[in-house]
Amino acid sequence: MYGQRQSEPATLTREVLATQIPSGEKQVLPSGAEVIILQSLGGNVTVMSPSGQMVRIDEKDLDALGEDFAAAAAAEKASGTAAGSGPATAGEFEMEHVWDQLKTVYDPEIPVNIVDLGLVYSCDATDRPEGGKKVDIKMTMTAPGCGMGGVLKDDVERKVRALPGVGAVQVDVVWDPPWDQSRMTDVARLQLGWM
Repeated sequence: MYGQRQSEPATLTREVLATQIPSGEKQVLPSGAEVIILQSLGGNVTVMSPSGQMVRIDEKDLDALGEDFAAAAAAEKASGTAAGSGPATAGEFEMEHVWDQLKTVYDPEIPVNIVDLGLVYSCDATDRPEGGKKVDIKMTMTAPGCGMGGVLKDDVERKVRALPGVGAVQVDVVWDPPWDQSRMTDVARLQLGWM
């Protein structure tokens, strides 16, 4: 089922460009390759490639995992029941919706969203002279050498920009103060069995 951790195999129905974890480098997975689904949260899927490399398949390429998987993902997203489903995008700007969207972005190695992991240091909105809000977000990664920083930054920008009333999004990845496990919420600790 989409939206939960898995250990089920899937055969790719077409070639797909995936992102290696944690380097962030791109890798082509060929049609017919057998992968193991490790995590399917926030619209993206983490799989183990045939070479044993953990890679992320973006939401736009879920059809490569087969019609059943893509259909289940689309149905859960449409119904709002998928883990990490965001708020409806109709209506006026609300800061709560920004935080809800941030909670739909997941670390591809850890089945916890970036808010509960403590990766979001600040999130503010200001009025723009041309209308709408500018949302400024400062976030970090679990380690300075993480190659997934640009990928997660892009996820945040795309998801927040889709909200009503948002005219611009600025996401800065910062390293000071450095992230450590004390920044995680109790929810994240419980989810990972660290309490």
